[in-house]
Amino acid sequence: MTARALTVVTYNIHKGLSQFNRRLVLHEIRDRLGSLDADVAFLQEVQGRHEGNAKRHVAWPEKSQHEFLCRDGAHSCYGMNAVYQDGHHGNAVVSRFPISCWDNIDISHHPIESRGLLHCELEVQGWKKRLHCINVHLGLWARSRRFQLEWLADRIRAAVPEGEPLIVAGDFNDWQKKASDYLAAQLKLVEVFEQSEGRLAKSYPAKLPMLPLDRIYVRGLGIQGTERLVGLPWSRLSDHVALAARLAP
Repeated sequence: MTARALTVVTYNIHKGLSQFNRRLVLHEIRDRLGSLDADVAFLQEVQGRHEGNAKRHVAWPEKSQHEFLCRDGAHSCYGMNAVYQDGHHGNAVVSRFPISCWDNIDISHHPIESRGLLHCELEVQGWKKRLHCINVHLGLWARSRRFQLEWLADRIRAAVPEGEPLIVAGDFNDWQKKASDYLAAQLKLVEVFEQSEGRLAKSYPAKLPMLPLDRIYVRGLGIQGTERLVGLPWSRLSDHVALAARLAP
């Protein structure tokens, strides 16, 4: 039997709020993600808790956002990165398949920005090997990103065997386009849009995408297709474009 292909998506959901934090759009995000029928979603800026927003928005869910975005029977893990008086936010992975283990690693380079990488292992039905998923949200400063890419590489070398498939996805904040060269040279990772279309996908800002900040890197997987989720209604839901890819072992 041929091992099944997976649809994966990476999306900075802007804490479930529209641009300038005017509207709660988390319910619409859940509907849009559901329409993709993705097997694995790498989500950034996921609100674990926020007491102020819970009071401000009558439809604010009682669950954490990563739990709210789970379809029936789905699995999730959440890495809390930024903590403040009203609550906290971070990265999350939502998966159709069981998450056998996960770890959240602090990669904050300075106190102003709290950043993390969320590494989990999935047991994909029909696959002989575990699927490693690493969700990242890198810093705004180039010097911070250089350190964070090195820490990411260290984690992969230490925790991901070369023979097991790997996806690294998220918001790289890399408008200088340096991450791809580093990850290819150090870890043999390829970016799915670069590989299939010849260039990185422009993903920010959502209403007029100009910068390729969001990425999906893979190793040990075939790329069957890529898609940018642009235009309405997506452009009203976050300041980032959601990116999707179809991957096969």
